[in-house]
Amino acid sequence: MLANKRILLIVAGGIAAYKTPDLVRRLRERGATVRCILTSSGAQFVSPLTLGAISEDRVYDNLLSLTDEYEMGHINLSRQADALLVAPATANLLAKMAQGLADDLATTVLLATDKPVLAAPAMNVQMWNHPATQVNLNTLASRGVKLIGPNEGDMACGEYGMGRMSEPLEITTTLEDFFAANKRLAGRRALVTSGPTYEPIDPIRYIANRSSGKQGHAIARALSNLGTKTTLVTGPTQQPDPPGVQVVHVESARQMLAACEAALPADIAVCAAAVADWRIDTEANQKLKKEAGSHPSPLVMVENPDILQTLSNTKTTRPGLVIGFAAETQNVIVNAKSKLAQKGCDWIIANNVSSEIGTFAGEANTVHLVTSEGVEDWPRLSKVEVGRRLADRIADTFETSHG
Repeated sequence: MLANKRILLIVAGGIAAYKTPDLVRRLRERGATVRCILTSSGAQFVSPLTLGAISEDRVYDNLLSLTDEYEMGHINLSRQADALLVAPATANLLAKMAQGLADDLATTVLLATDKPVLAAPAMNVQMWNHPATQVNLNTLASRGVKLIGPNEGDMACGEYGMGRMSEPLEITTTLEDFFAANKRLAGRRALVTSGPTYEPIDPIRYIANRSSGKQGHAIARALSNLGTKTTLVTGPTQQPDPPGVQVVHVESARQMLAACEAALPADIAVCAAAVADWRIDTEANQKLKKEAGSHPSPLVMVENPDILQTLSNTKTTRPGLVIGFAAETQNVIVNAKSKLAQKGCDWIIANNVSSEIGTFAGEANTVHLVTSEGVEDWPRLSKVEVGRRLADRIADTFETSHG
């Protein structure tokens, strides 16, 4: 359940912080990516070097880092995670969370986030039982913060009672259960296409495009994370296969169509691949040689099969929701609306792929969701975030319209 999940771990200043390197290790064993924020008091118990070595990522500790804050680092940290985990969550940090204070990086990130927050309290039994702490806990619970523990047991101060931080394995299991409960598309089947197609001219040369596959792969990951059984049909890319996704590697448009048809039936189809519209009529069996003084023979082109249109108009196995992409360089919305009508699909994701924008091969995308009901303009987001937002939008549709 933690495969490909991004956890932002906030380590506050309590003796239980000594457990956090093991917690990071347990989370990563299960496929999660862990990034750490270490408070100044937390650094008295565990070093940034230790957390950085185990997480294999930078450890963040300074709200006023000029480099990070130039790019609004506290906002990006809070939004790039699938969940925020506060462990140990001291009485002091819980009180700040309840009051909405933001006087360091940890509290600023917690106030700026729109992602789920889980907290593993750790404190002396008297601090745990204090009415102020209990009021703060009730306030946080009413805002959706999920508490993990604490446990009852011996404490570093020599006392016994409630307030001992849950063990790393308990916290990890709770996170797994949390994400399992959020499998909004569990039981659904999804088909996603990604990347370019290569259309051969001869054994050496081919016709292709600049698609990197980053967006299609991100969509496949996001749908899988919501519980779908996902098949990703991808042209040649440098992208790693998403964990938990069945991946079919192809080269040409005809191979891609065959793989898509083999993956049916499906509830959802997202055609994000940049499929070549044309191919060579007859592929040469041998390398086409350049002859001295001669002119190259003209290449006779024929139209490739239209995968989006084929899936949209398949009678017996048409997916319940068919989504296409419109990669445009001008008149983006107008052309996307026209494509929606021509192809017979349900939605079109339109984006501008002009070279000066850097969408192809880049990490970010600005898309417009075009449906029969209108156009939704999404802000510029990372391709990972576009994938997650689209998956959530699909889940919303199935929950309200498809049962």
